[in-house]
Amino acid sequence: MKPELIIMLTHNDVTVENAIEVFESCKDLPAQRWGFKDVGLNKEEMIQLNKAMKAAGKTTYLEVVTYTEEGCIEGAKLAGECGFDFLTGTVYYPGVKSVLEQYGLKYFPFPGKVGGSPVTLTGTIEEIVADSERLIAEGADGVDLTAYRYADGDPLELARAVGEKIGMDKLTIAGSVGNKERMDAMKELNCHAYTMGSALFNSNFVKGGTFRENLEYVLDYCNK
Repeated sequence: MKPELIIMLTHNDVTVENAIEVFESCKDLPAQRWGFKDVGLNKEEMIQLNKAMKAAGKTTYLEVVTYTEEGCIEGAKLAGECGFDFLTGTVYYPGVKSVLEQYGLKYFPFPGKVGGSPVTLTGTIEEIVADSERLIAEGADGVDLTAYRYADGDPLELARAVGEKIGMDKLTIAGSVGNKERMDAMKELNCHAYTMGSALFNSNFVKGGTFRENLEYVLDYCNK
């Protein structure tokens, strides 16, 4: 299994203002999975952007970085009302489940002790693995692991431990995959997917290049 690439129209953890224009300029490229965060655009703009993605045949993701029960339920409702395929992020509360079922959303929540924005992940590997197992048992389709924002250990050791326990097909790595070395690590890990956003806006791969040029480079590299 080759990890899927989820293109996030976010820069520094906020959806970019011209997200629709960026997507339209790249929608012909062979990138199936696209998403953005619930901050940076208003609800109507999010609906329109998701519609544009769905019209282009894409699979869509909304990532919600919030930790209260009320906030997580509202994030799930927002993802459903906007018509997304996946809700990622949040922490699991029982009240989220009925919203997921109502809209038929697939759900990849954050495992472990998370806080802040950007997200910081803390705890032992054993604790995070156990929490990942709990989330799957509660009905989550997978987990959104912020491995490269893990404060208490090695990110790849953590990712391997989680994936080996719940299945690599249920593991998405969220954030901070911004160079070829980390892309190689994701391929070796053989996880379900990983996200990439700021690296494309920052021209990490084609210096001075456009978002499209950087995405083209990444897609070519992934297919080698």
